[in-house]
Amino acid sequence: MIPIEKDLFVAELNRLFGDGTVMDCPVVVGHVCFGSLGNDLRVRAEFVSSHVQQEYDALRLTILNRTDGKVDQLQLSFSTIWGRKPVNNPNFPSGVLPHIWVDRGKAEWYAYHPTNVDMDKLRQSCKTYLNVFREQVVPIPKRSAKKAKTVRNESER
Repeated sequence: MIPIEKDLFVAELNRLFGDGTVMDCPVVVGHVCFGSLGNDLRVRAEFVSSHVQQEYDALRLTILNRTDGKVDQLQLSFSTIWGRKPVNNPNFPSGVLPHIWVDRGKAEWYAYHPTNVDMDKLRQSCKTYLNVFREQVVPIPKRSAKKAKTVRNESER
């Protein structure tokens, strides 16, 4: 068995999560990205094959409680997020469903390379899902400046 080169997986996970806006403190280990959602919740993100071995066509997000284990899991299919993509290749007149394929141990995007706009769509889908599990902060209504001034003036009397 030929070992899988991890460089593309690492690069794409860093492209998605490296800036820390989707999950806190992201760390890529192998072809998995781990991060925090606050308190005892962690997240694990990894590319997965849903149909064909060595064709990674989805991103799986797993929510983990640090002490109790798996809380929830979601698989985001690239075909659902991005749809069929056109390519300049006569072998694919109707385009391709994006996926990473591994050939002789080397991982690469097959025929279509996701754009920054594509990755932003995937990132936003990840954020939407992960926000369900984040601690919800209820904003405290602010007093208007006029009321605050009135209260201050009364206390000075």
